[in-house]
Amino acid sequence: MKKSAAILFAFIISQFHAQQGAYYQQSAKYKMDIDVNAEKFTYQGNQTLEYTNNSPDELNVVYFHLYWNAFKPNSMMDQRVAGQGKNGDSRLQKDGISRLASIPKDEEGAQNIHWIKQNGKTLKFEVQETVMKVYLAEPIKPNSTTTFTMDWDAVIPQQIRRSGRNNREGVDMTMTQWYPKIAEYDYDGWATFDYIGREFHAPFSDFDVTIKINKDYVIGAGGILENPMEVKGYDANAKINSDKNKKSTWRWTAKNMLDFAWAADRDYIVKSFDVPEGPKVFLVYQNNDKTKVWEQAQPYLTKYYQLMNAHFGKYVYPSYAFIQGGDGGMEYGMCTMILGEATSIEGLMGLMAHEGAHSWYQQMLATNEPMRPWMDEGFTSYAEGYVMNQLFPPAKELPNPFANSLNAYRNFVKKGIEEPAIWLGDHHDNGTSYTYASYVKGELYLVELGYIMGEQNLAETLKQYYDQWSMKHPSDRDFLHIAQKVSGMDLKWFQNYWINTTKTIDYGIKDVKYDAKSTTITLVNNGQVPMPIDFSVITKDKKIVNYQIPMNMTHTWKVKDSYGDFKTMPYWPWTQKEYSITVPYNKDQLTGLGIDLSQRMADVNLADNFVEVK
Repeated sequence: MKKSAAILFAFIISQFHAQQGAYYQQSAKYKMDIDVNAEKFTYQGNQTLEYTNNSPDELNVVYFHLYWNAFKPNSMMDQRVAGQGKNGDSRLQKDGISRLASIPKDEEGAQNIHWIKQNGKTLKFEVQETVMKVYLAEPIKPNSTTTFTMDWDAVIPQQIRRSGRNNREGVDMTMTQWYPKIAEYDYDGWATFDYIGREFHAPFSDFDVTIKINKDYVIGAGGILENPMEVKGYDANAKINSDKNKKSTWRWTAKNMLDFAWAADRDYIVKSFDVPEGPKVFLVYQNNDKTKVWEQAQPYLTKYYQLMNAHFGKYVYPSYAFIQGGDGGMEYGMCTMILGEATSIEGLMGLMAHEGAHSWYQQMLATNEPMRPWMDEGFTSYAEGYVMNQLFPPAKELPNPFANSLNAYRNFVKKGIEEPAIWLGDHHDNGTSYTYASYVKGELYLVELGYIMGEQNLAETLKQYYDQWSMKHPSDRDFLHIAQKVSGMDLKWFQNYWINTTKTIDYGIKDVKYDAKSTTITLVNNGQVPMPIDFSVITKDKKIVNYQIPMNMTHTWKVKDSYGDFKTMPYWPWTQKEYSITVPYNKDQLTGLGIDLSQRMADVNLADNFVEVK
């Protein structure tokens, strides 16, 4: 009896400790002094970093990312691109030949660490490609803070991917992933994936960055410019200060974001405006004939932020900068680097809408992008589609705002090269397969949930996800927990099928029998993924009558959906191949029968989903 009591007590204590502080996140404060040699595309860097260990673990080593080490021949990024050939990212290769292999020696990326100290004590470190492992002089105990100081110099690489000098639109410097950045440490350990070309992960941090650069440069950055009256571009009345080397000093600060990025060019102009109850928006771009579309952006961006704030949660930072400086588009803290030479406002806004939405599904809801790119890119793509459908209503009405993505997915599946969304971002074998696994499947994950549990429940799920996890590092488990709680449904089966496999949905109408006062329709599951079914009949007096056929694995049925009222039928067991439904209409009363008239279900074969009654 005593032994049983002791075991019970130990179990209770273990559960208590398991629940106490189960979630934690690390934090950092950077103070940097940067001196740029614009003629040689190099800079000198000095950094003080206060790092707080909020984990329950004692840390004996730390890791830093040195991303620019990737941009040179025979780097791991170069090797990966060479191995993939024409299947690799089109921005990294041309005709199957890695673009990194031909980077000239003086344009190779480099981050040369001179020394690093912990609380004044010099540390041993080793550079492993794009990761630096640092051996500590003293362990960082739980709930304690240590201070690292570091000195380094860097060569700004030829721009191949995101970062670098002289991009194809003529921007001098795109300074992203540019400083030694401490890696994230969480329950999964250190996030130390090598930089092969995809995404990033980092602790929330504060930044105080001082940049010296030739006085005729204008800088765009994600943060607050503390001295706009002393530098070029931000105030017409500024008195530009410069030192004996004709360099101006810029000071930027930012709080509680994942990284600090900036770009510099002599030809930048800066425009800004305030979104009502939203951020101050900066547009930083080269003012020429190829960027005239930027002049039309303000009203669209104003409405964009209002829609995003209302549906996905409020943007918490004071400002956001859209900066011409990327090789496509890439999000960073309080800014994005994008290509600027757009031919239409819709094209420019599509890019801005996607990268801006990463402020929600990358910055504020900071998932581990290298591990779960489908949550980062996919949720962002969903937000982009939701907002763009309202900013630019399609000329021809679509059955739902995501119809184009659904059709793209259906066409892609036919190629037979799909890869599961669960794969790590850099470990997809095919560049196009990565795009569909991360962007499209991730977007359709939310579309399918809206179909399964109703759009109102999906909207509430997204709202609660933001409320509970903004400014934290959630996982897919955290999101699914909220979705199940809001809907009352078991949804684990769906996530397993959709994210962990490449199995597909394929339902059809197999047979229709007309009687004097009714019609019986036999449906068939020809696919590998079971789903609840929305079924509709269209009457000759142009009424649409909807029926919901639940799928038993959810155990709780959809109650409402913004796509119309419905009558709920007996459930369809997921193991059962066929299902019959009888509706109280004869042939003379009907004009059509259809599965999922909203076309939200990602059925790969729509040909047998509708029957026209003649």
